[in-house]
Amino acid sequence: MAALWARRPLSNMTSGAQSLGRPCRSPRGRAGGGGGRAGGGGRGGVSEAYKSSSLLRLLPSSSRGSFCLLLRFFGSAMGFGDLKSASGLKVLNDFLSERSYIEGFVPSQADVAVFEVLSAAPPADLNHALRWYNHIRSYQNQKTSLPGVKKPLGQYGPPGVADTTSGSASKDDDDDDIDLFGSDEEEDAEAAKLKEQRLAEYAAKKAKKPALIAKSSLLLDVKPWDDETDMAKLEECVRSIEMDGLVWGQSKLVPVGYGIKKLQISCVVEDEKVGTDILEEKITAFEDHVQSMDVAAFNKI
Repeated sequence: MAALWARRPLSNMTSGAQSLGRPCRSPRGRAGGGGGRAGGGGRGGVSEAYKSSSLLRLLPSSSRGSFCLLLRFFGSAMGFGDLKSASGLKVLNDFLSERSYIEGFVPSQADVAVFEVLSAAPPADLNHALRWYNHIRSYQNQKTSLPGVKKPLGQYGPPGVADTTSGSASKDDDDDDIDLFGSDEEEDAEAAKLKEQRLAEYAAKKAKKPALIAKSSLLLDVKPWDDETDMAKLEECVRSIEMDGLVWGQSKLVPVGYGIKKLQISCVVEDEKVGTDILEEKITAFEDHVQSMDVAAFNKI
């Protein structure tokens, strides 16, 4: 704004100062140098605040009128009125009709300060305010990293409109007020809750999954007493052994010598339920037919 005033002719600026009813004069009581003459000249007294200003004494006489006008301009009230009312939203919409953000050319803490006052999105007929509201809402996870320093609401908006938004002053000091962006603590709590839920689902799924059962494949050699032993009866005795976790497989007679044959039979056992010691004890219990038992092969499944 200061750059815009600097581009205007000095005569216009000093004339503007006189139109505001605040003619500027030097601290010594003379007319404000070339500035006063350029603007058509007007004599009057400067306020005591300006008279005591050391800065005004240091300025060239041709710039004192412009300085007074700028002080008057920037010292005027700013705001949007009551942003909780339709009239305040209308002021905000008009203000944003020629700009993308509250201040500057990028999102800043000024946009956050105004955004947090609004309790809901502006109506559709206020298209400029609604466009700005939706855009700033997209920065809800980055609001703390936006540039600038958040100031009172009365330091934003068009000049000449005082801020009358109810509760805007207390909102700046109250950390417990509703945050339309959402706080980091709420996000952390939601993430922790989701993590616990997924862990519980994983544990339940794992519990339903059947545990892997360790099994082994055995090949047993069952030897008779002599060549007169009934091998069919011997095999029948062996197969009569029933245990949880024991499944008998194929069998065959293998010659040993002198007309004697041994029974070679396979089986599958669950390691936790059936051991080779138990099998040997049960098989050799048929002592009328069985002389001994050996494990010919042992393989994990």
